[in-house]
Amino acid sequence: MNMPMLTPYLCFDGTCQEAMTFYQQCLGGELMVQHFAGTPAAEHVAPEAQNGVLHSVLSTDRFTLMASDAGMQKITKGNMVSLSLDCKSEEEITRYFMVLSEGGTVTMPLADTFWGALFGMFTDRFGIDWMVNYDKPAQS
Repeated sequence: MNMPMLTPYLCFDGTCQEAMTFYQQCLGGELMVQHFAGTPAAEHVAPEAQNGVLHSVLSTDRFTLMASDAGMQKITKGNMVSLSLDCKSEEEITRYFMVLSEGGTVTMPLADTFWGALFGMFTDRFGIDWMVNYDKPAQS
């Protein structure tokens, strides 16, 4: 069965680079880090947050861990971890978004992004934060 990939997504208040480097030192793997500066997302964060992490991925052959700095969002114990669902098609992401967000609160409707994906965020009816992503095929 071809299931979507479910990944924990951590959110930090300006310490993402340090935390993910620490996790890499402890757990091994390959670390990719992208900062807000130089991306379309930079216009949505304060000048002092430009060097913050927009997105990072620590990958090993056994797990993937993703993380970012909050940017404008205040970090609390309740919003530090989200579940990220990486989908294989527009139909799949649309279905999961609809059924999982039912009775919850949509914080970012499904929309095309600057990184070439269809993406959305919500808190489900049980208070769990979710991100759903579908990386669209590259246009030739």
